[in-house]
Amino acid sequence: MAYKFQVFKDKVGEFRFRFKAPNGETMLASEGYAQKASALSAIESIKKHSPDATLDDQTK
Repeated sequence: MAYKFQVFKDKVGEFRFRFKAPNGETMLASEGYAQKASALSAIESIKKHSPDATLDDQTK
């Protein structure tokens, strides 16, 4: 199994997504979106911008 985004509707009817690891564990969960297109747009934004993401370690 590979890494994947999983889109679903929550109990109140909002669209959400999860980023799942190959072992099935959820690594990231989104906020709720009124429109499915908005959730899909957020996924595309993550895919596009994540190579440039930095680490903001606030435990220091």
